[in-house]
Amino acid sequence: MTEAPIIRRNRPGTKRSDFYGWPDELFEEMDSTLAVQQFIQQTVRKDPSCVETILTAPEQQDEGVWKYEHLRQFCMELNGLAVKLQLGCQPDTCTQMTATEQWIFLCAAHKTPKECSAIDYTRHTLDGAACLLNSNKYFPSRVSIRESSVSKLGSVCRRVYRIFSHAYFHHRQLFDEFEAETHLCRRFTTFVTKYGLMTKENLNVPILEEDVQGEESEA
Repeated sequence: MTEAPIIRRNRPGTKRSDFYGWPDELFEEMDSTLAVQQFIQQTVRKDPSCVETILTAPEQQDEGVWKYEHLRQFCMELNGLAVKLQLGCQPDTCTQMTATEQWIFLCAAHKTPKECSAIDYTRHTLDGAACLLNSNKYFPSRVSIRESSVSKLGSVCRRVYRIFSHAYFHHRQLFDEFEAETHLCRRFTTFVTKYGLMTKENLNVPILEEDVQGEESEA
């Protein structure tokens, strides 16, 4: 008697506690053009705090595709932070997209970049990132990506990182709650540092420095 195939899908009516209740699958057994995305999401679900494990690519994995799929995943998860920010980030209180007093960011979603409220900047930036990353012109394939398209990932990283910056410096409690659950800023910062997608001067959330200080305190 043959075993029933494993259906890796949350069926209608599945309880939240039972979501993704199927066994892990080895990357080499994932027979799909979305295998890299599936592998990343599987690793994140297993333990979002294991940043190095999540960012370690399978052997012989194309680096461009690996970076692209991770950035797609970051943008999807950042929607969760955007939802949280709506609790305290209002257009009449956060009238500009700022981080520290030194930084005011212009929104590139308009014909001519201009100031937006922080929450509108967040929405516009995530929408713009989704449009670019789902563009058939630049990313027609999920298994092979042109180098000219890979070069566009850095600008997306810089823009979406500003959402972390604003949340950290202006809505710290919301940021901390989200980070404790997802470890997303630490993962994103490690990712862009590892692949040189952002300069250290632009990484103004001291998330990795806090990790080092915590380790020194424990020692």
